[in-house]
Amino acid sequence: MNEPPSKIYLLPNLMTAGNLFCGFTATLKILEGALLQSANADAAAERFHEAIWFILGAFVFDFLDGRLARLGGHESAFGREFDSLADIVSFGVAPALLVYRIVLQEFRTACWIIALVYLCCGALRLARFNTAAANSEKRPNNHSDKNFTGFPIPAAAGLIASITLFLLWLAEGEHQLGKWRFVMPPLLIFLSFMMFSRFQYPSFKAINWKTKKSIPRFLIIFLVLIFTAMFYQWMPAVLFLAYLLYGFLRPWLSHEWRREIEEEIGEEGPEEPTEQTS
Repeated sequence: MNEPPSKIYLLPNLMTAGNLFCGFTATLKILEGALLQSANADAAAERFHEAIWFILGAFVFDFLDGRLARLGGHESAFGREFDSLADIVSFGVAPALLVYRIVLQEFRTACWIIALVYLCCGALRLARFNTAAANSEKRPNNHSDKNFTGFPIPAAAGLIASITLFLLWLAEGEHQLGKWRFVMPPLLIFLSFMMFSRFQYPSFKAINWKTKKSIPRFLIIFLVLIFTAMFYQWMPAVLFLAYLLYGFLRPWLSHEWRREIEEEIGEEGPEEPTEQTS
């Protein structure tokens, strides 16, 4: 018996394709920078800057594809698998290769192992997400998608890219990142652990067009966005670090504070879900 052809939803999967395009282009830029590194350090730094912006662009596309899918009620198993394949390129291969080329290449005995550990942990996390998501579809009234269990891989890649951007900004005009580059190897190992930790992170999936906030809070969010655009060299790193630290502080916050911060409007699920999304 022939199976009917699979149908895909256009807009969400176009966003996922944009994510994959950014990840692939970031990888190409890193390889171009690696070829130029010995001959023209300034041109190589420019390629690495471009790669960072493509990784951050992939983060934006990844944010949009899920929102569009939920907005139109078009979440599907196909979209979930396509998204994970794009994520492993944009948030696994590209960040690992970026740090390997500009930071870890001096550590000849361990550089590739550190990058590989991060990449493998990212791939395993995405596989775990797909398994958990498939199981959750069989359970009605499941609210697990309101939280991530463990640090999500797009945020991990965003943190790596934004901190690398900050280090490149600090070392502007020089041909190496300075002593602060030694922060990156332990950071990759730490993020590999955090992706499989039990810390809960808000997914912010409850935020939609109906989300309401008071005028002062709206102005604060608007000012943060303006401030990020003005100080793009270091503000993204601050935001991603704040999100990382929030997972440690979250258990100590009251449910009311968490609800205010995470915008959990509408139906309330259990306070501590047991599965993650990615």
